[in-house]
This record gives sequence, C-alpha cells and structure tokens, in this order.
Amino acid sequence: MKVFIKFDFTSICNKVLNDKLQELNIKYKTLSFGEIEFLEKVSKEQLNTLNTSLEEYGSEIVENQKSILVQKIKDTITDMVFNEDSNINVKSSVYLSEKLEHSYGYLSNLFSEVTFTSIENFIILQKIEYTKQLITKNELKLTDIAYKLNYSSVAHLSTQFKNTTGITPSAFQRIITKRRELTNKLKN
Repeated sequence: MKVFIKFDFTSICNKVLNDKLQELNIKYKTLSFGEIEFLEKVSKEQLNTLNTSLEEYGSEIVENQKSILVQKIKDTITDMVFNEDSNINVKSSVYLSEKLEHSYGYLSNLFSEVTFTSIENFIILQKIEYTKQLITKNELKLTDIAYKLNYSSVAHLSTQFKNTTGITPSAFQRIITKRRELTNKLKN
C-alpha cells in the first residue's frame, strides 16, 4: 500500500531539537525558528554531543555570524513559502527585510556571497518544491496554487516550474496520476 505524507518541516525540526535537548537535559527557550537560548551554562561536551546528534538529521549548530544570518534567511524563506497559515502578499524583499531587520540589499549580497546563488533563486526553488507537494496531494488546481504562492499567473508559475524541473506542472500532474493508476492496478 502506498500513502502520501504531508510534512510540516517547522514542526519536525522543532520536535527533533526539543527531543535532543531533553535527552541532554538542557534547559532552553525558543527565540525563533532555528534559534534558541540556553537558560543555563552548557558545557563544550554537551554542545558537541548536541551537534553530533543533530547531524544525523542534516542539521548542525551554526557559529559563524554570516552563516547564522544566511540560515535565518533560508528559514524565513522556507517559513514564508511553506507556512499554511500565512497568506503573504507582500514582496519577498520587504518581508525578509522586516523579519530580519536588515536592508534587502545587505541580505541579498550576503546570501549570494555565502551560497553562490541568489535569494530569488532560493525562493523559486522553495516555491517549486511546495508546488510539487501541492500537486502530489491533488487538493488544489494550478490556478489556486499560483494564487497561494503569490504568482501573477499560472503561466508565470508554469514557466518557473519548467525552468526548474524541465517539465511543466501539467506534465508533472500526469506523471503523478499515472503512478497512482499503476500503483492501484498493482494492488488489485
């Protein structure tokens, strides 16, 4: 039997972090996504153990200030794109500047310097990943997805989708439909 699972990356990350900190008996408070404050002194050994245990989930403690801000940019973009509750209809540059309290020019230059890609490209990649998830769930039409992700039109979404994946969203939908049909035939 095949099932499709919806992931809430923010909840998953918070759960992993909470579990690991509890295992190490470290008291903390969450400041924002991916940012915590220790409420008592933490030894270097505890930090190393925490970092090692987070690495198995593709996470790590970030200590370089530039890398910290780049991670905050990525987390803010991911939250902006994937957050079901927020209908963000402001420009991403304004959103990032307000959330991170830096000028967009500074954030953009820093992001490019550290990641060798632009914020705009990262946003497009996140939107396309979310589009693929929404298409796979088969709950929304392309028009609704384009609106939800703040695209000016379905054509704009389709162009970015094809430039990123090599196929159109409609072709992606057909592939998913065919896979479901094959899976259902194999079950019966």
